[in-house]
Amino acid sequence: MLALSDFLILGAILFCISIAGIFLNRKNVIILLMAIELMLLSVNMNFIAFSHYLGDTGGQVFVFFILTVAAAEAAIGLAILVVLFRNRGTINVSDLDTLKG
Repeated sequence: MLALSDFLILGAILFCISIAGIFLNRKNVIILLMAIELMLLSVNMNFIAFSHYLGDTGGQVFVFFILTVAAAEAAIGLAILVVLFRNRGTINVSDLDTLKG
């Protein structure tokens, strides 16, 4: 049987991997979005672990709302990336400076 600490350690490891992905890769926007999604999923896993441990379904319901917002965020982010790639021909963060005012 897996304990609560096992899930929390795995969630912390996934969260640290996503933070490292954000700081180590600052060029590709798609990898940045994937790192943010991994961060959200690690937090969701902690919500579900605590919800199961405490016997309350509130955390599991909250995860459904987070997943809905994450799916909308990913769809909007990818749509913006498609438009940027059509206009600029690249998705590198350093090349996307035309939005500056």
